Order: sequence, then C-alpha cells, then structure tokens
Amino acid sequence: MALASTEKVVLGCIAFGIFWVLAVFPSVPFMPVGRTAGSLLGAMLMVLFRVMTPEQAYAAIDLPILGLLFGTMVVSIFLERADMFKYLGSALAWRSRGSKDLLFRVCLVSAVASALFTNDTCCVVLTEFILKLARQNNLPPQPFLLALASSSNIGSAATPIGNPQNLVIAVQSRITFGQFLIGVFPAMIVGVITNTCILLCYFWKYLSVPEKDQEGGGAAAGPEVVADDEVTSHRFTPARMSHASSVNGVDADCISEPIRRSDSLNRADTHSMRSRSYNSEGDIQVAIRSMRASSMSQEMVEVSTVCDRRDDGVGPRKITRTTSHQRSVIIEDAPEADAKDGEKGKDGGEVKEKRWKVLLWKSSVYLTTLGMLVALLMGLNMSWSAITAALVLLALDFTDAQACLEKVSYSLLIFFCGMFITVDGFNRTGIPNALWELVEPHSRIDSAKGTALLAVVILVLSNVASNVPTVLLLGSRVAASAAAISPASEKKAWLILAWVSTVAGNLTLLGSAANLIVCEQARRAQFFGYNLTFWSHLRFGVPSTIIVTAIGLLIVASY
Repeated sequence: MALASTEKVVLGCIAFGIFWVLAVFPSVPFMPVGRTAGSLLGAMLMVLFRVMTPEQAYAAIDLPILGLLFGTMVVSIFLERADMFKYLGSALAWRSRGSKDLLFRVCLVSAVASALFTNDTCCVVLTEFILKLARQNNLPPQPFLLALASSSNIGSAATPIGNPQNLVIAVQSRITFGQFLIGVFPAMIVGVITNTCILLCYFWKYLSVPEKDQEGGGAAAGPEVVADDEVTSHRFTPARMSHASSVNGVDADCISEPIRRSDSLNRADTHSMRSRSYNSEGDIQVAIRSMRASSMSQEMVEVSTVCDRRDDGVGPRKITRTTSHQRSVIIEDAPEADAKDGEKGKDGGEVKEKRWKVLLWKSSVYLTTLGMLVALLMGLNMSWSAITAALVLLALDFTDAQACLEKVSYSLLIFFCGMFITVDGFNRTGIPNALWELVEPHSRIDSAKGTALLAVVILVLSNVASNVPTVLLLGSRVAASAAAISPASEKKAWLILAWVSTVAGNLTLLGSAANLIVCEQARRAQFFGYNLTFWSHLRFGVPSTIIVTAIGLLIVASY
C-alpha cells in the first residue's frame, strides 16, 4: 500500500498521536479526559480530517470482538456473584506453609484464573485479598503484588478469552479455542514457573526473614496484622474488565465490609444499636431501598450460626449473613438479641428452602460457564458462544437484568470502538505498511534471527503503543508474511504475536492495564494500602519479561 497524500498523512498522524497520548497517559494535564474519551476523539478526528469516510469508520468496528468481550464480562460478573473468586481466594490461604508457598500459590491461582476470566478481572478481584493476606502473615506486599500482576499477564496468554489482544487475534486469525490453547498453554506453564523462580530469587531475603523478626518489623512499620476473620469474610470487588483510570478501590458498588456491632454498647439499646449500624453504611441502606422500590431483584437470605468464644467471657455470638444479588452484609448480634428474636424456629423452613435455591443458582452458573468453555473447545463461534452463555445466565437469574448489566464496563467497549476506527484510519495513511516493508525481510519466522527480531519489534511496540493497537497494526502484516512461507507458519505467527504482545505487558508498569489495576487497587485499599512504584516494578519487570518471553518463544515457535 502506497503512502496517502501528504495532507492525509500529516492529519492522520496528528489524530493517531492524540489517541496514543491519551491511551498511554490518560490523565495528562492539558487534557485529562481518560482513555475512552481519547479513543473517541481520535476516531472523530480521523473522520473530520477526511482520512476516512463515516462509512469506513463504521465498517472498521469489529462487532464479533465486541460481542465476545461483552459476553465474557457478563459471565465474569455472574461468577463473582456465585462466589467463584472467593473460593479462589480461599485456595490461597488454605493450609499455607510459609511465605514462599504463598507466593507460589499466588502465581498459580492468578495464572489459571486469568486464563479463564481475563487478567483484568483477576487483578481487580484478588488485589485487596492478597494485601490482607500479606498483612495477616506480616509479609511485605510487594512480591505478592508483582506475582499477581505478572502471573495474570502470563496466564492470560493461554486462551483467546484471557485478554483483549487475544480476542482480536482469535477473531481475525480464525484459530479455534482448542488450537490456541494447545499452541500457547505449554509456554504459559513454563513461563509461570520461570516467573515464580525469578520472584523467589529476587525476594528470597525478604521472604526468608525469621518469624520473630517479621513480627518486630511489622510492629515498627505501623499497620496492624489483619485478623483471620477479616480475611475470610472479605467480599471481593465485582468483576469489571476496566482500565486503570476507572478503578476505584473504595467504590460503594464494589465493596461491602462486615458491619460489627460494638460490644461496649448497652445491650438494652439493641434496637437503636441496629439503627446506628445501618446508618453507618449509608450506601448499603440506599442500595437496599432502591432494590425494594424498583423491585429489580429479590433478596435471598442465608442465616448461619457460628459459635465464637470470646476472651472477655461474654459467651458465644451469632453471625447472620444476608446475601443479595447486589452485596453481602455480615451482622453480629448479642445473645440477648437472639433470645428476643422468636422468628428463628418459625422461619427455619423458609431459610432452608432459600439455601437450596442459592445452591441451585450457583450450580447453574458454574454449569453454564462450563458449557461455554466446552462450546469454545468444540470450535463453535466464540462470540456467539459467550453471548449465549451470558443470556442464559441472565434468564436463569429470574430478576430484572438492569442491576447486573450496570456492572458491565461499557467504557471499555466504547474504547475499543474508537480504537478500531483510529487504528484503521492510521493504516490508511500508509505509514505502518511503509515501516513494515523495511522490517519484514529481516523478521521472517522461518529463521531464528527473524523470529527474534519480530519478537523485539512486538515487545517494543507493545510498550510504546500498547498491546491491543500493536496487534491491530501488525496482525494482518505478520500473518501475510508468514503465509508466504506455509499455512502452518501463518498460524504460528499469530500465536507468536499473542505470546509476545501479552508477556510484553510485564516490562513496565504502564505496559498492561492489569499492572495499573493492581497498582491503583493496592494504593486505594483501606487500612492496608501499598504504593507499587514504577521503578520497583521496572527492576523486576525487565529481567522477568526478557527471560519469560525468550523461553516461551522457543516453545511456541516449535509448535
């Protein structure tokens, strides 16, 4: 493709440059509008500058990718409501045998979860739990946060639904879910193990501090150790596949903490004490009233009694857990309050029935998700498989779907629409094709030197222009160059692009949205916040990315 007219080339570069600045730096001082508005601005400028027509702009939007992205979002939301991520968190803490064992578990769980539920979702729901777990064991949060971010990126490379760039590759290349999994999964396993070993070597001294020294360091540092019951009662943030600028660790829709009634209050004022407990969580009260007023969802109640012996000799206490479609609230009552409540025996049958309904609903969510994965492995259309699973889950919920659909990150879908248009307009200027013609003769994948050069180009461009635009810019060109060698080489080229562009996100803190999500969630976490800096990530990210990319590239290239 020859270069367009000088006017189109200059204006197209200006429009793409504005998009790039706002996509990489969403809070620039002169225009802090964020990534979503930045992508729409770039798309609008492509049309206003007449680099492309409105019809060409509409045609550039890839609907199958948007459908697949939307479907996986809805499925992830229902899995979060069905406590899937809570079970994953429990796997981290179950019978942990020390700091190194915990680090290995974080790497393994986050890699597997990101392959099935996308890396962004995994980082959103596990960051705060890992912070609590580190504080509970008097361990430094940094190695565990780096383990979560890096392993999530590596694990997401294994499947087409693991991250957005893989969605693009799967749709454009028409590689089936099974073929994609077979081609990248071995590299992912070796990459996760290698990344874990690098983490252990890098932080061995910090993870090998004797327990008494850790306790002394934790006391000097200031934050208190998190109690066991606070870790196990943590409610995960709803799954939103959003970029970092939209992540808020203290969002009222994303967090519900246990409401504990103070033992120091007079027990004669039980009624007023309950009122104060609910008024102290105004967002919960507003949400419950809104749900009742609009009749959007019916509340399912699960009551369980836990005998907890206190050190003050007061006696056991009852914990009542109320679970709704929106949030979970835990309320601890005094024994006298339980005695005054005469409805326990009366409503026992209803509570038992609702427990069975909750269990049946959770089972249906897991079976539907399993059915979606089976359909993907069978080679059925990925977009419609994900959309079908999402619609089945919405139908099985038997409530107004608005409450669930409001949690979908529509800003991410809009960002993709603007990005599709902007990148297509930049391709029409002819600049990407001219640059590729200079590199293509030296980056053919039929030689080790060419494969290495192609990997370096993808690695650098993924950190400069972000991984999804890199895939959109290079995908068809890399595939066409490999197709000239053999049909098998074309498939291999797509898989190499998927592996390198994904692992490249571990190079810097800005290289992946998952990294930024972990950083922002950790910084904004209440009581156990931690600031993961750019340089602390870079010191680990550079050697890890180079080593993991090289080892995985050998495995993928031999496919």
